[in-house]
Amino acid sequence: MVSGVISQAGPSIPKRLPRAEFVDRRQRLLALLPDNSVAIVPAAGVKNRNNDADFPFRQNSDFYYLTGFNEPNAVLVLSKGRKEGEQILFCRKRDRQQEIWDGHRAGPEGAIKEYQFEQAFAISELDEQLLKLLDGSNKLYYDLGDANHLGGEHAGLTGNFDQKILGILGQLRRQVRKGVAVPASVERLDGLTHEMRLIKSAAELDMMRQAAQVSAEAHVKAMQRVKPLMYEYQLEAELHYHFMNQGSRFAAYSSIVGSGANACVLHYVDNCAQIQDGDLVLIDAGCECEYYAADITRTFPANGRFTPEQKALYELVLQAQGAAIDTLTPGTPSDQPQTAATRVLVTGLVELGLLQGQVDRLIEEKAHQRFYMHGIGHWLGMDVHDVGEYKVDGKARPFEVGMVMTIEPGLYIAPDDSTVDSKWRGIGIRIEDDVVITANGPEVITSAVPKEVAAIEALMNEAHSAQMTE
Repeated sequence: MVSGVISQAGPSIPKRLPRAEFVDRRQRLLALLPDNSVAIVPAAGVKNRNNDADFPFRQNSDFYYLTGFNEPNAVLVLSKGRKEGEQILFCRKRDRQQEIWDGHRAGPEGAIKEYQFEQAFAISELDEQLLKLLDGSNKLYYDLGDANHLGGEHAGLTGNFDQKILGILGQLRRQVRKGVAVPASVERLDGLTHEMRLIKSAAELDMMRQAAQVSAEAHVKAMQRVKPLMYEYQLEAELHYHFMNQGSRFAAYSSIVGSGANACVLHYVDNCAQIQDGDLVLIDAGCECEYYAADITRTFPANGRFTPEQKALYELVLQAQGAAIDTLTPGTPSDQPQTAATRVLVTGLVELGLLQGQVDRLIEEKAHQRFYMHGIGHWLGMDVHDVGEYKVDGKARPFEVGMVMTIEPGLYIAPDDSTVDSKWRGIGIRIEDDVVITANGPEVITSAVPKEVAAIEALMNEAHSAQMTE
């Protein structure tokens, strides 16, 4: 079997994180909070698409990370040192009539029994209970101004959840003369939660490997199914069909399927052009498994054979990716992948005649940004551009075991760039893989998709030959 071909298997049963994983996260976060403090994390709101139709619900990643609770109109409260229970969930009550329309609700009872919260209340009690919980607390942790808290339906309030928190604090201040104590300060919580999310547990890495495997299979199928004159969105349909057929309900982000010059548009999502013979096709797509994302990009010829110019640029990008991946070791500063990839790209562009000059000077002048204008990659996790600082004390933070990063160098020669020979124009190439930093070196969890020129051409030609004999 050609390297990279995925065996035909039935739909998989997606893995699920155990409830204990979420309980452990809440306990670890509580351990980081000072005594007599309160942390508040609201769920995502329901967002209207048009008239009486809503967008598919997608939970706030921070909220889901700490709860595993996939309903809107809910709020997590952690109250450090509270005797009645430190882990509290506010959620919608069971409502038989409403559940006929919108589906099952866990209710406060289910929050305790199924999700292992110490206490749970109906969301309608939020204001009353927060006044009690915040009275006498020393510090409130809440991500004021977070865009995820703006708009939609939050905790019984249509609009801005920040307004609710500020209103409750205002009520407390107005009762100071009655002996009510207001939190002395309000601090953002995400400085703690995002550092927790940056380092993945063994269970999280298992979820990410599952998302990577399903996404890799989808990319292989796209290479096998592509043919000139089909439309980009038809290839997108192949990807999404495989995602769902293998247990992933949603793509992790809007899939990019760009053929020809469309591959030079970094965030191209129209996916409506007809693929032409001789085009390269750039696919940037990944699925999401229980909120954990994969992010893969491959570029391949629609007709199964690279032209000499396409091959020269492709192999240069591939070499740059390899150099960047090699730097993903514990203790290495996180800016080193970009440095390594840039040097390879600039050296190769000079050799191909697309840049003229001395390599070090060209890098210093950022001359390569005409053709390579984005960063080398990003953290990956529950968000495709995942949380976590890239710098600590003003310096690139060193890689640690358990981090996951994408590595995605590219070259994009604009179709109207008259400064280069016409044979290069309109070629867009990006190669992206997901890499886990381990004690033994980088683990590429998306390696099931071929990326060597010979392997891609062999896979595609075998698939095309099989189609012709059917």
